[in-house]
Amino acid sequence: MLTVAAPVALATVYYGALAGDVYVSESRFVLRMPERQAPTALGLLLKGGVASAGDEAGAAQSVVLSRDGLMALNGGGDPVRGAFAAAYTARDVAWVDRFNVLNLDPGFEGLYRYFRRKVQVAYAPGTTISVLTVRAYAPDVAQAFNARLLGLAESTVNRLNARARDDLMRQAEGEVQDARQRAEAAGRALAAYRNQTGVVDPDRQATVQMQMVGKLQDELIATKATLREMARVAPENPQIGALQARAAELQVQIGAQGAAMAGGQRSLAGRAERYSQLLLASQIADKQLTAAFASLEEARSEARRKQVYIERIVEPNRPDRAEEPRRLRGILTVLIAGLVLHGIATMLLAGLREHHD
Repeated sequence: MLTVAAPVALATVYYGALAGDVYVSESRFVLRMPERQAPTALGLLLKGGVASAGDEAGAAQSVVLSRDGLMALNGGGDPVRGAFAAAYTARDVAWVDRFNVLNLDPGFEGLYRYFRRKVQVAYAPGTTISVLTVRAYAPDVAQAFNARLLGLAESTVNRLNARARDDLMRQAEGEVQDARQRAEAAGRALAAYRNQTGVVDPDRQATVQMQMVGKLQDELIATKATLREMARVAPENPQIGALQARAAELQVQIGAQGAAMAGGQRSLAGRAERYSQLLLASQIADKQLTAAFASLEEARSEARRKQVYIERIVEPNRPDRAEEPRRLRGILTVLIAGLVLHGIATMLLAGLREHHD
């Protein structure tokens, strides 16, 4: 009576008269990533901070089973009196299956614990396919709640994608802005130095002055040759003085041009060192700006692509018959368990009697 008859009788009453029909709606989805080429060094830099598909899948499953998932089903307002609570406390739901039937745990946390018994998300065995299962006491309710939770998972993945894209674009645009400021500062410094010294390009100006010095030296050599020939042929020629003055003037000009090219801080050689530093800084800043623009274009290209998305494999179905509870199986399970317990108890009692005798 205690181990078999009473438990089977209670199971028969529960499964036969008390337990309501449970309708199960199931949907399946998988997270996909677009095909990508082998990443470059720049692509690896831009990819930093973007979650992987595994992280996104975990986020999608977590939000479905979270309190936010319950709030999404309730549709706002009072969480304990929302759509989910109303669906599981309706009059057509068997009273033993209703939420808070004994009014022992009426708060939101109690509703959340009840929600976790009705909603499940798990990977299909041996695959990366997520299976979302919702149990309800009406087929339309099970399908509607499943569809709403699946939409919540999709919006979560899309929100994470949008946040990653925004961070990527903000970082790339910040790099461009910094590189532009450095390039402009280097350009202003170079222009200010040119205006201050009156030198546009020391190397080019040195080349021009060297050519000028060469011409002056050629003219000096020719003048000295003419002077020697004239002094030999006609030492009393009045042009000798003019030629000597011209030679002296050429010598002074050659010395002045040489001093302008080298010999002090204000010479071209002295100014070329500082000019080279400023020019190198400007060129580096320009290359950094070019690289920053390339990074920005790549970031825009990545932003236009959907990083991770949910692909629905099986849409939420509307069950046409109740799959639970399995009434006959439940009664038979209780019967078998009771018989096993009865056998064990009988053996124990027989052993005690023998020991007593």
